[in-house]
Amino acid sequence: MYENLTYEVADPIATITLNRPERLNALTGPLLEELARAIGEAENDPAVVAILLTGAGRGFCAGADMDGLKSTADSDGGPVTRQLEQLPGDVAMGDDFSVTYGYLLRVRKPILAAINGACAGLGFAIAMLCDLRFAAEGAKFTTAFANRGLVAEHGVSWMLPRLIGPANALDLLWSGRKFLADEAQQLGVVNRVYPADSLLDESRAYLEMLAANSAPNSLRSIKAQVYRHLNMGLGDSMRETNDLMAESLQHEDFKEGVNSYLERRPPKFERVP
Repeated sequence: MYENLTYEVADPIATITLNRPERLNALTGPLLEELARAIGEAENDPAVVAILLTGAGRGFCAGADMDGLKSTADSDGGPVTRQLEQLPGDVAMGDDFSVTYGYLLRVRKPILAAINGACAGLGFAIAMLCDLRFAAEGAKFTTAFANRGLVAEHGVSWMLPRLIGPANALDLLWSGRKFLADEAQQLGVVNRVYPADSLLDESRAYLEMLAANSAPNSLRSIKAQVYRHLNMGLGDSMRETNDLMAESLQHEDFKEGVNSYLERRPPKFERVP
C-alpha cells in the first residue's frame, strides 16, 4: 500500500515511519502524498487514538530531496510540492488549516513526532506542525532555508515564533545554524529528550497514557481549541469554549469521567473515528 513509508497500528497508536533511510528520509512528492494518505487512514480508524510519526534509520527527515531541489532550481522556480488534495482532518477548522502541511494541525487526533535523528528544512517544518515533539539525545536540527536562498516554508514562520518566541525563531531561521536536542528542548522546539534506544518506547508510553486516561473526544476538541484560538481574540475564544463546555457536560464521556473517578477505576471512554 505504501512505498515510501511504513504504516502500523498497535491499539491505540498508529505509527508512521518515513522510510527512505538511504536519503535520511528526504521528502519527495510521492512520500508527501503517502504521508497525507497515511495520516488520513489513521484519522478514520476508530482503533487509533493517537499518531506517532518517526523516521527509519539515522534520521527523522533531512528535508526536501536535494535532487528535487536541483531540478526546481534549474527550472522556472515552480513550487517544490503541489497543493495536496483531499487533505485529512476536520474541515470545520477552516481554510487557514487547509494549505499544504497545515492539515497536520486540523487532524483531530494527537500527532507526536519522535525525532530520532537529523531534522532539517521541510522535515523541520513538518515536525513543528506536529502537536508534540520528543527527540533522541544528539538529534541534530537546522532550518536551512536561508542557506539555500529560500524563505521560511510551509507554516514554520507562523508556528515557530509561537513555540519559542520571535527572536529565537529569527535566530534559527536567519542563521540556519545546527543545534542539538538539548538546546532544542531548552528553546522549546521539542518537549522532551530521551536516549536514542528508548525514544520510541517513551513516545508510545506517552500516547498510551493519553489513550488510557483522556477521552478521545476531549483530545479532539482541545486540539481544535488550541489551534483555532491562536487566530482569535480572547472574547471570541471564551464564547466558543463556553458553548463547547455546555455540550461536553451533556456527553456520555463526562458521566464516565465522573463515575470512574468516584469508583476509583480507569475510565472507559468511547473511541471515535
